[in-house]
Amino acid sequence: MVLAAGKGERMLPLTLSTPKPLLEAGGRSLIHHQVAKLAAAGFTDLVVNHAWLGEQVEAALGDGSALGVAITWSREGEPLETAGGIIQALPFLAEGEGAASFASINADIWTDFPFGSLSPIDGNEIQAHLVLVDNPAHHPEGDFVLEAGRVREARDGETKLTYSGIAVYHPSLFAGIAPGKRPLVPLLKQAMAEGTVSGEYFAGQWFDIGTPERLQELDKLLREQQGS
Repeated sequence: MVLAAGKGERMLPLTLSTPKPLLEAGGRSLIHHQVAKLAAAGFTDLVVNHAWLGEQVEAALGDGSALGVAITWSREGEPLETAGGIIQALPFLAEGEGAASFASINADIWTDFPFGSLSPIDGNEIQAHLVLVDNPAHHPEGDFVLEAGRVREARDGETKLTYSGIAVYHPSLFAGIAPGKRPLVPLLKQAMAEGTVSGEYFAGQWFDIGTPERLQELDKLLREQQGS
């Protein structure tokens, strides 16, 4: 699942008329970068949610065939936040797979993380698997602690890492949660307390495209790489 329903208010005025996933860096939209990387990693069936100006995202990607994937669209009248968006899309994610786990990628990041290295989780011992990265300058405090392959909340004084927006989730994480606007972090923290969240550290390139300045930084990097 590619999470693409955010309005991108910190990206204003760029997102007044263009949805955040269609903002460009290196001559290609953020979501095109993601879908192309997922396709190259062997992912063929994608679910993409959208809300703000979502019809533009659908028009840009269509059914995904031009990029080598099949896209199912999960349309939100207004953003349901991360957990709410996933819960709405679960019927699509489970089609033909029963209660299989699924990868989840934020549309507003750019990374050279090898998506093909993500593995299924069982939903019993592990309900979520998070990819963590070094804390960027705009988020120096980090999010969670990674210890012995498990992710947990930090105790006083512990060094935290930042959640990358790349994960594998099992539907059991969302069991019994009613549809609607719901954040993800409370569900993750509950699962962490139960010891059912695993994780890994990624030291490669990763950008959280949250502001126009960070978009410009990524655009510069990609154009330099293209010219090299």
